[in-house]
Amino acid sequence: MNSEQIQEELTKLPKSPGVYIMHDSKGGVLYVGKAVNLRNRVRSYFRVSTKKTLKIQKMVSLIDHFDYILTDTELEALVLENNLIKEYSPKYNTLLKDDKTYPYIKVTVNEPFPRLIFSRSLKKDKSKYFGPYSSAGSVNDMIEFLSKIYHIRTCNRAIDGKTTFDRPCLNYHMKQCDAPCMNKITEEEYKENVKKALVFLGGNYDPLLKEIEEKMYELSEKLEFEEAAKYRELLRSATNIAQKQKITDFDGENKDYIGIAGNEKDVLVQVFFVREGKLIGREHFYMKGATENTDEENIESFIKQYYAGTPFIPKEIFIPVQLEEGELLEKWLSEKIGGKVSIKSPVKGQKEKMLELAHSNALMLLKRDEEKHKLEEARTKGATEELASLLDIVKADRIESYDISNTQGFNSVGSMVVYENGRPKKSDYRKFRLKTVEGPDDYASMYEVLNRRFTHGINEIEGDNTTSFAIFPDLILMDGGRGQVHVAEKVLSELGIDVPVCGMVKDDRHRTRGLLFKDREIPIDTHSECFKFVTRVQDEVHRFAIEYHRSLRTKAQVHSILDDIPGIGDKRRRALMKYFKSIDELKAASVEEISKVEGIPVNVAEEIYNFFRKEKRKEKNTEEK
Repeated sequence: MNSEQIQEELTKLPKSPGVYIMHDSKGGVLYVGKAVNLRNRVRSYFRVSTKKTLKIQKMVSLIDHFDYILTDTELEALVLENNLIKEYSPKYNTLLKDDKTYPYIKVTVNEPFPRLIFSRSLKKDKSKYFGPYSSAGSVNDMIEFLSKIYHIRTCNRAIDGKTTFDRPCLNYHMKQCDAPCMNKITEEEYKENVKKALVFLGGNYDPLLKEIEEKMYELSEKLEFEEAAKYRELLRSATNIAQKQKITDFDGENKDYIGIAGNEKDVLVQVFFVREGKLIGREHFYMKGATENTDEENIESFIKQYYAGTPFIPKEIFIPVQLEEGELLEKWLSEKIGGKVSIKSPVKGQKEKMLELAHSNALMLLKRDEEKHKLEEARTKGATEELASLLDIVKADRIESYDISNTQGFNSVGSMVVYENGRPKKSDYRKFRLKTVEGPDDYASMYEVLNRRFTHGINEIEGDNTTSFAIFPDLILMDGGRGQVHVAEKVLSELGIDVPVCGMVKDDRHRTRGLLFKDREIPIDTHSECFKFVTRVQDEVHRFAIEYHRSLRTKAQVHSILDDIPGIGDKRRRALMKYFKSIDELKAASVEEISKVEGIPVNVAEEIYNFFRKEKRKEKNTEEK
């Protein structure tokens, strides 16, 4: 669609609420947005006088056409916009990078004998939910602790208090359940224990701590030290759980506090979960395509996407900025849970301090991850820049390294590994099976490998092909000294290719001590990132070559042995090689196992089985002689 057609389509837009979808020339979704007035909102993208961020300018330049969906209200548009963003993940929308589900403790209070269950979803099923917790481990620890102290069941048995089962489960024998399945406890007594567990889950730890402590001293006075020690451990567990919860306020309400921080590269949102007046966990989220947005825009996007998918929505959400769509979002969230939800921006008091804490944590996480990124850059891109500086070449963004592997000249193979910006690019790795060299001649083998690699590259370039062979490296790292370097230089000279070649010089212990470049040895600091990078390349090219050679050697071994068995041709040999991972596994297989291979009848399976038994007897007789 050209600009005239787009202008014509803009005149047809209604002045109604709805959702608009921007498409590129291939039909892909670039952006999804909502509007109270579709005509005004969509036209603003194409109005020259409208000030736009660089991201929006780029997006508009890619728009080929757009469409829209009408809604009756702005609230409906909000819901639809959110659904479409989740469906298409448009490139120019601000998106959550995380897709997490949070663990909860579910108490099935609607059952005669309630259970404690680990849950990652919150349903309207009359059960009570506690959480979200910071990790699955903390939920499992809490369930295990409450089972020990209150003997609340965690099984899936349907217990009604009337029907009895044949036997109790293991938890009864471990004294973690009172076996309501065997009528060993009344419903009233059991539910009294459940009430105490609910008090503890709600954050009131004092009654339980006091009860455990009194029981521990009572047993100690009776000289029942073993039992007293068990209660001492329970007290430690309970105290540990209680100390992990930080009191934020005393009204017992459920709240979320949202902090945000950003730099030139990333935007991070931090959420603190307060449940029953306790800070019980926190999570952070990176947002994609958000660096040019305001905090208001990013928090708005976060609320829409996060609370559309989370199983629990608190009654109050505290944020550091006022939102233009605040009332609309409150209405949407309230309709989702069937109750009042408030979005507030406190400016003083305890709640403002909690927001500041969330913001500080977001800054801390952003800084921590920035440091990780810097370290990763130093060991990858930084290392290649250091290498280029050491060799005095323009750049070393793409590096190729080669190695030869064989067993006394048998099954000689070559390997090529590629690093781009200091990171292995495994899609460009290549394997070479030697065709012209016989015997253990590493120089001749390397000549063939390099000649084939760069001849192939030249042919692809001349044929206007753009596969990886057509991309030449900035530097070749040879795993060897002067001889290997000269072989590489000879191949490149014959083919008219100008690529610098560097050798890795080793000491008496076969460890790299320096680099050989232009016939001179360059010392290298063994503590530098450059040295560590060169070592990684050396190890990787060895690994790749050896693995390839080993796979060929194994196949050759299987071929040679199977060729001696009557009734085994190419087709059956391939079927056996595909089914069994190694020749040893085939040797150990029974007739029944071998006959499971497609195309291997029982009589042939017996031939194979007997063949290996005869071979084993021959080996034994040879050893005895």
